[in-house]
Amino acid sequence: MEKCYGRSMGQALQTIFGDVIRTLRKEKKVSQERLAADSDLQRTFISRLERGKTQPTLVTIFELSKALNVEPADIIIQVQRRWKEGNARHERGGND
Repeated sequence: MEKCYGRSMGQALQTIFGDVIRTLRKEKKVSQERLAADSDLQRTFISRLERGKTQPTLVTIFELSKALNVEPADIIIQVQRRWKEGNARHERGGND
C-alpha cells in the first residue's frame, strides 16, 4: 500500500477527510451536534470522522454534504487537493 509521510494511504486520507469536514463545519459556524442532527448521524461519529479515526461511506459523504450545503464532489476535491499538497510537501522534504 502507498505510504504518505509514514502512514498508509487510508490513514492519511481519513485524517485529511476529517480536516476537510471540520473546516467546512467551522466555516459554516455549525456545531458537531447540529451537523449530526442535520445529517442523521451521531455526534460521536462526527467527532471520530473529524479526528480521522473512521472512514466515511459514500452515503455518509452525501449526508454530510447535504447538511453542510456543499456538493459531495466538492468534499472529495478538497480531500484530493490536500492529499496532493501533502505529498508534494513530503517529496520536497517538508515536515508534516
